[in-house]
Amino acid sequence: LEHVGLFADGAAVKRVGEETFRICNHLVDEMLTVSTDEICAAIKDGFMDTRSILEPAGALAIAGVKQWAAAANTRDQTYVAITSGANMNFDSLRFVSERADASETLLSVVIPERPGAFRQLIGRLEPRNVTEFSYRHAGPGADAAHIYISFQAAGAEDNASVIAALRADGCETLDLTANELAKDHARHLAGGRVTIEHERLYRFEFPERPGALSRFLDALNGGWNVSLFHYRNHGGDVGRVLAALQVPEADSDAFDTFLTELEYPYVRECGNVAYKRFLQAS
Repeated sequence: LEHVGLFADGAAVKRVGEETFRICNHLVDEMLTVSTDEICAAIKDGFMDTRSILEPAGALAIAGVKQWAAAANTRDQTYVAITSGANMNFDSLRFVSERADASETLLSVVIPERPGAFRQLIGRLEPRNVTEFSYRHAGPGADAAHIYISFQAAGAEDNASVIAALRADGCETLDLTANELAKDHARHLAGGRVTIEHERLYRFEFPERPGALSRFLDALNGGWNVSLFHYRNHGGDVGRVLAALQVPEADSDAFDTFLTELEYPYVRECGNVAYKRFLQAS
């Protein structure tokens, strides 16, 4: 090979050793190649089954067995995967945890820019678990909202049914699950610097459990337009949301009452330097 990746460094060789090749040539019936995401999913599978964390090269056999069984369309059979190695660190684990969920689907969805549209979108995904929700208002005069949203599907058919339902609602929907630019970069850059009238920015926390995001959005639906929303499920006990709402000065008392009755911890961030530099136009 001209180049080798370092993720599965235990198997990262440009040329197979002569003795290794001789043995494999004599005994091995078939060879498979697996992707980095498949290796990450295999590390997760190994942990879920044994509570041991494998290094990427050590999980190659699990990834290969899963791929072969899926291609052969076999079920209820017993296979043996030889695994070894636990050369893992927290930097690598962060990447593995982000890419290991094979059930997670990443979509780009265009919805009307109006109050209540977010909740309607989430309703189409329920009862599936929503793992990410990212949006920033495009600015004055915009009539469409561009959303990054991730959810856990039960399988390919379930995934296709959600996309079909969203398109039937008139929402332009793209499946970005296999889009490397979207997964590695664009999902973290969603938004931009715009000036939004009467915008108020807050951080909220709520107990992380199934359906918690939907309940939060129901509580947030106080009649004010949402101009920014960011949520990502990291597996913690608390869900963290960054949200901005357009609240005219005349509604200040009503909004204060709304925050009190919401009963979620919150922090006002209108003066935060990161907000002013990266999300608010000068």
